[in-house]
Amino acid sequence: KEERIVVLETENAVLHLKLAEYQGLAGRSANEVLQLYAAHGQQMKFQKSSVVTQLHGAIKKRLKQDLKSLHSLALELSKDFQRQSKTCLYQVLAAVQRIQLQNEAMQKFQIKAFDLEQSLQEVTERYEKEKQKRKALHNSLIELRGNIRVHCRIRPLLPFDDAAGHSQDRQRNFAEKVAYAADDETILVKCSRPGHASVNKTYQFERVYNDLESQDAVFADVAPLLTSLLDGYNVCIMAYGQTGSGKTYTMLGPRLEGNLAFAIEEESELGIIPRATQEVFRLISEKPPGSYWVEVSVVEVYNNEIFDLLAKDSCGKVFGVKRDVVTTREGKSDVPLLTHETVENASEFLHLVNKGLQLRVTHPTLVHAHSSRSHLVVTLTITTVVFGENFGTLWEDEQTSQRLNKEASFTFPQKMRDCKSTSSSRASSPVHLEVTEKIKQVKTRLQLVDLAGSECVGMSGVTGAALRETSFINRSLSALADVLGAIAEQRAHVPYRNSKLTHLLQDSVGGDAKLLVMLCISPGQKYLTESMQSLGFGTRARQVQRGQVKKKNFPVPSKGK
Repeated sequence: KEERIVVLETENAVLHLKLAEYQGLAGRSANEVLQLYAAHGQQMKFQKSSVVTQLHGAIKKRLKQDLKSLHSLALELSKDFQRQSKTCLYQVLAAVQRIQLQNEAMQKFQIKAFDLEQSLQEVTERYEKEKQKRKALHNSLIELRGNIRVHCRIRPLLPFDDAAGHSQDRQRNFAEKVAYAADDETILVKCSRPGHASVNKTYQFERVYNDLESQDAVFADVAPLLTSLLDGYNVCIMAYGQTGSGKTYTMLGPRLEGNLAFAIEEESELGIIPRATQEVFRLISEKPPGSYWVEVSVVEVYNNEIFDLLAKDSCGKVFGVKRDVVTTREGKSDVPLLTHETVENASEFLHLVNKGLQLRVTHPTLVHAHSSRSHLVVTLTITTVVFGENFGTLWEDEQTSQRLNKEASFTFPQKMRDCKSTSSSRASSPVHLEVTEKIKQVKTRLQLVDLAGSECVGMSGVTGAALRETSFINRSLSALADVLGAIAEQRAHVPYRNSKLTHLLQDSVGGDAKLLVMLCISPGQKYLTESMQSLGFGTRARQVQRGQVKKKNFPVPSKGK
């Protein structure tokens, strides 16, 4: 608009110059007329002839015509200049008005943007407060349900249940179903002995799954625990039960042609371990990029020894290496030199776990053709990176903040991602806080445990090395029962070190960690004794969070196991 005004002013100046030029021409013409008049007067004095008179008339007429033309041209130029000046003035006024309107609109937009910024800040503050309330309520809900929760799953009757399990009393139907889900919290067991009336016993758990409920239904009740994992709590999910009760199926999923590979194409058949990993990465994807990363380790506890199933030799080949578990100065468990692999999605995790499963010890027994002879422990270590002031709001929950502050240390690696594909000693605390002036780290663990099955030697028919394996399995499960019993009785000393299994799981069983025990039960009469032992274990485990068990021992494997 300013450029347009300059152009119009230039044109106006040109018009003024032209007008001045024409006015000069008019002045010169007038002088010439005066001169002609003077000449004419002189001629009139000397000549009074008719020729002179005619010539004077013609000249006068021509001069009048020229003057008239010049006057008309001057009037047109003046009018044109006035019209253009008015047009330019109107354009300038319109442009000024538009600029004023735009300034007013801009001011309104600025005021609106400021209001929106304030509203956004208020909403963000409310969101942070609500997020903290959600964490506190979620943790309270989990604690109300019990830091140690027990679910029970009854598997369907399978073809091998028809095989005779005892040489005595062949007339008894060992394939008869004696364990039922009365409802989603109660299991009913029909106990009968020859010559005695049948007695029905009931057991209450947080959740009971009948033999028709899918893997989806099982995981739906497990998923809420994973939110606690990102809230700063250790979480442990373990499957407990006798051999052949469906623990590995519940935790991993079906086997393919005898190989320990996941049926990825059968999403509905996936077990807790692959589903939990998918859910963890889904939760992480909702967080700011780069604020979390995940490491995985896979170990088995075989004959009371810990083997690193992800360790590699000099050629890069995976083979199990014996490791040891130690207690740090802070009273936490740690496995020095344990291999931790960084993973960025569930597929990478499943690939590593599948590699580790190739090395897991299995042995056929009379009960199960692929009986696991070791306890499998898959650990996901979630490292949360918290920047600056966000740390205070992220861990605003008082109990969490106090717990993390007690376990804080003040070292931070310069390259956080250098940990990928390395075998090194990890942080001694399962919830480990590393602090710098601007960046803090919080480490939490998700331990997914597929326990070896408790066995009755007479039923499994194992001998030799397999019998020794059974002895170690039952002793470690008894040690686990002793630990839960000590926690329930609130003893000053909890015997974690009585077994490598309990020592390894120390940070996920005690304290404020969230533990879910998935009892797996075989429904047949053939396994009634083992099922009752597992149900007794689960019943005692439920009482740990309530502190109601006083001077009572957890059920341990009975005589002959």
